Formats: sequence, structure tokens, C-alpha cells
Amino acid sequence: MPATTALLVTRDEVLLEDVLRLAAAAGVTLDVAHDPDSALRGWPTVPVVLVGADLLAELAGRRPVRRDRVHVLAGQGIPDGPFRAALEIGAVDVVELPAAEAYVVELLTDAADDAAGGGSRRALTIGVTGGSGGVGATTFAAALAMTAAGSGPCLLVDADPLGGGIDRVVGMEDLDGIRWDALEQATGRLSSHALRQALPHKDGLAVLTWPGGPHVADDGHAVSEVLSAARRGNHTVVVDLPRHGDPVGGEAIPHCDQIVLVTGVTVPSVAAAGKVAARLRQTARGLHLVTRNATAGLPPDEVADALGIPLVTTMTDQRRLTEDIDLGLGPVRSRRSALARAAREVLGALGAR
Repeated sequence: MPATTALLVTRDEVLLEDVLRLAAAAGVTLDVAHDPDSALRGWPTVPVVLVGADLLAELAGRRPVRRDRVHVLAGQGIPDGPFRAALEIGAVDVVELPAAEAYVVELLTDAADDAAGGGSRRALTIGVTGGSGGVGATTFAAALAMTAAGSGPCLLVDADPLGGGIDRVVGMEDLDGIRWDALEQATGRLSSHALRQALPHKDGLAVLTWPGGPHVADDGHAVSEVLSAARRGNHTVVVDLPRHGDPVGGEAIPHCDQIVLVTGVTVPSVAAAGKVAARLRQTARGLHLVTRNATAGLPPDEVADALGIPLVTTMTDQRRLTEDIDLGLGPVRSRRSALARAAREVLGALGAR
């Protein structure tokens, strides 16, 4: 991130104090210009410009070059005068403080994301869930995320409050960083850059999971904001979804571009997967099937036909998988492993970069 994320042009000490507080909330660095000449020096290069109404007319008289993301800030009771001058400098709008504080924080947060290189990128978000218990959906979500991280920043999100902690599956349980409990009471717009840096991360992969010990998840209100920030700051987001409907999973599903359903091929497994698929179809954008290989059961293509979901690949058993996870190596120790191959096929089929 460059030294300056936003430029504020004002001599109004009250406005300055307010915007500095909002910048701190957004986690951005603010440059302040107290006169038009100083403002024009940084005008073309900063991601966003905030112009106080007190200097607006004077600045408009200098005819600054047209640029995007210029906003005029005024105190309560905006007079008519600023609107014409705002048009002259190419401002997007004239906003009133303190009524528009949340909007200004959002502007500054987006500017920080742009400065960090994530503003124009929207990650492919893939949800993974099991059609029945014991099919290895969480392990496959971890393999998918570890494989995707080889092509660009990836965030692995544990959306199952009753799971064992997906950070353990990828060998990151001992790394410092925040967990869901630190975000459940968060308010306002999250910076994608700040979120990624705060999470446990290594080798291109960041992970968000639940804290150890007893913990009761809230109603999922933080999930939407977390996933929105994740999409702005990563190439790929993988969400490990709970099989049973709950508030956290219910909030996460609409944010997923595609959902991968992992199922066994026995008749009971397929029957259970049909129930899960019926629930997912209510809100999911697209469903894809990965079957778990077994010595007995239905052929994978017949499973796909029965569920009405396109088959992407079959996940075969992988030798020493439990040992690799226990050693903290994760499920894709080798690019030639069964899980790595299946993950690459899914990422390719879903258009991951």
C-alpha cells in the first residue's frame, strides 16, 4: 500500500478531526492539504480525494484535472453553492457529515483495497459441502484451497461452527492470527488487505476458522461482510460449508459463485446427497459433483444422473492422508497425489485462474 491512500482538502478543523477518525476506522493513511496548491500536487495520484466544502470554490477556481473518485464533504445543512462547484471539479457527489459517516468509511476502505492491489479483482468463490457424513468434504475443501493458492492469494473460510477446525487440516493451527470470534462483533466495512494480513497465512493461503474450545456461533451477521472483503482481496475463496443448514452456512451460500457437492456412491449416501442438493438449489448459483471412490456402489455417472448435477471428477483414496495431516503437511503434500489431481480438475472446470 502506498504511503497515502486518500487526500483530504480542507482548513476546517472540525471536518479534519471527523475525517481522521473515519480514516482510522477504515485503516487508511490520510494526507491533508490546507490549500489548493498543496492539493493539486497529490491530486492525480491518490486513490480517492475528499474536498471540504470550505475550500471547494477556491479549488474549483484552479481548474484541477478531471479524475475519478472525488467527493465533497460538508457539515450539516448543505447550502446550494457547493453543488455547482462540485460539478466543476468533477466530484461524484456532495455528502453531509455526520449522516454519511458509514458511506465515507466505505469509500476509504475501497481506496485502501485498490491501493493494495485488490480493488478491481473479484475472487472466484467456491463452496464445498458433503452430501453425507464421512465423505471428506472438509479435506477436499482444504486441498482445493491449497492448490488454488499456487496460482494466487487464496482464502479458506471455515463456515462450519461445529467442525473440527479447518486450520488443523492445512497445518496452520499454530500460526498467529484472528479467528471468527474476533469478527463476529465487527461493524462497518472490512478492508480486504487488513483482513488477509490479520488471519493465519503462509504460502499464499490464509485461513479463517473458529476458535478452539466451546464456542457458540452467532446468527451469521458477519459472514456477508467477511466474504465481501475476501472477494475483493484474493484470487480464489474456498468456503467449507456445513452439510446441515444453519445461519452461518445460510449466509455464506449466496456469496458462492459455485458449490461443489462431495458424495459417496452407496445408495444411502446418494439418498442423503439428494436432500442436501434440494436445499442448496434454493439459493446456490451452480452445483457441481465430486464423488468419493468406493469399492462398491453406483457408477459416478449414474450418481450424477440421479442427483441431476454435473460430475466434475471422482476423488480416489489417498495413501498416508491421515499421517500427512497429522504431521501438519496438509492434504496435498505432492502435486501428483489423488487430492491434488482432483482439486486441479475442479478448479479448471470452474474457471479458476
